[in-house]
Amino acid sequence: MPVNLTAPAPGSLKPIKGIQLGIAEAGVRKANRKDLLVMTLPEGAQVAGVFTQNRFCAAPVILCREFLTAGESIRALVVNTGNANAGTGEDGLARARKVCAALGEHLHCASGQVLPFSTGVIMESLPVERIVDGLPAALADLNEAHWEKAAEAIMTTDIVAKGLTRQFEINGKTITVTGIAKGSGMIHPNMATMLGYVATDAAVPAPLLRAMLKEISNVSFNRVTVDGDTSTNDSFILIAAGTSGVVIDSAQAAGYVALYAAVCEVAIFLAQALARDGEGATKFVTIDVAGGRDAEECLKVGKAIAHSPLIKTALFASDPYLGRLLAAIGYAGIADLDVNTVRLWLGSVLVAENGGRNPTYVEAEAAAIMQDAEITIRVDLGRGNASETVWTCDFSYDYVKINAEYRS
Repeated sequence: MPVNLTAPAPGSLKPIKGIQLGIAEAGVRKANRKDLLVMTLPEGAQVAGVFTQNRFCAAPVILCREFLTAGESIRALVVNTGNANAGTGEDGLARARKVCAALGEHLHCASGQVLPFSTGVIMESLPVERIVDGLPAALADLNEAHWEKAAEAIMTTDIVAKGLTRQFEINGKTITVTGIAKGSGMIHPNMATMLGYVATDAAVPAPLLRAMLKEISNVSFNRVTVDGDTSTNDSFILIAAGTSGVVIDSAQAAGYVALYAAVCEVAIFLAQALARDGEGATKFVTIDVAGGRDAEECLKVGKAIAHSPLIKTALFASDPYLGRLLAAIGYAGIADLDVNTVRLWLGSVLVAENGGRNPTYVEAEAAAIMQDAEITIRVDLGRGNASETVWTCDFSYDYVKINAEYRS
């Protein structure tokens, strides 16, 4: 079960005026499953996106980049689960374009004003006819209040839907930020998550929205890993509907700091939710690395720990075999690291310093901490003032089972 994570309570995800969401069962891979989402945007809405850095990126990622670069006003998003449309070459691009064209025809807009997204099995042809046939039902279901349903519709191996709303006031007007995401395995983004969508009713110009998205993705989705595999389909989209009557047109404008904080809080919550709902996860792990010369070397250490199967399986077993942590720090890629300056804590327990075991360390204390569902590993490199945080989870028997049976 997910670690201290539950699905959004009914009504907790607040609508964004002007954004409607419709869900359908298109039978993309399995029957009787919500697997198609259409999201329509009001005229004038601004959209920014960041995407996977995997060179085998999916056809919809290629089209999203193309359409956003073209600068046309985006009027809709269409998301299917069950099929990633990745590793499908020119045929995959053609099929994704057919979906965009079909939805554009329904909405009386150009196909380049529709952003496509897919998630699921890689290297299989997108069943475009099923998706196109499912569009009328999704459009008939359009409603501003369907964020919870949308969070469910984009799930694949996720156990629970993931979403959060935050609200604040500017000059007596309430501004809403609502976000949803999916992801449970194949999570090691270089930019974002598998699929994440955050929207606000504030009006934000495109350049400012892009800058905000880049900064926030870097401290949220770029800091989470489940298994070290970067997906072919990672996409994180930020939408400013502009329907609240509040305009935030610069970083100095009234409300910018509050908006930035709200979007950041939603993004961090969603990013952490991916690890909490990691495939087979039983523990949520925070890795704080401080004392680095720069952020890059702190991230190297954090991710070396987070990616180690030996550490992740020890976490699952509640085994305080913490020598594996020292090994990961040592091979993280800091060539001139002085191990005598490194200190390592498990929770509040100082485990290692001066190049080895802390003389006062008692393994029973660490063993007690390892029983917790939430664990913090803290490293001080003792060589500078930089710090970074990475979130991950353990590896359980179920991780192997889920991925062994993924296509079943």
